[in-house]
Amino acid sequence: MQIIINDDAKAWFVEEMEVEAGDTIRFYARYGGSSPFHEGFSIGMTRDEPLHSGAKTQIDGVTYFIEQDDLWFFNEHDLYVAVDTNDELTYTYK
Repeated sequence: MQIIINDDAKAWFVEEMEVEAGDTIRFYARYGGSSPFHEGFSIGMTRDEPLHSGAKTQIDGVTYFIEQDDLWFFNEHDLYVAVDTNDELTYTYK
C-alpha cells in the first residue's frame, strides 16, 4: 500500500497545519461517517508519532503514515490525498 500526496495537498498541510520537516501526520480509521469499504467508519488525520507504521511516505521531510493496525480500513488500496475546490482534503482509494 502506498500513500500519495499531491502538490495541492502538500501545500494544504503546510498552510493549514503548518507542517515542516520532522513532523509526522497519521491517517487512521475513525468511527463515524462512511467510506467506500466500511459503512460507519471514515478516515481521520492527525499529528502523531508512528509506533508500528504499516505504510508511509516522506515529502519535504514530513512523514505521512498509517499504522499497521489501521491498514484493514484501506482494503489493500493505495491512498491518494488531494484538495477539492472548497480547499478541503479529499481521499481516494485506488
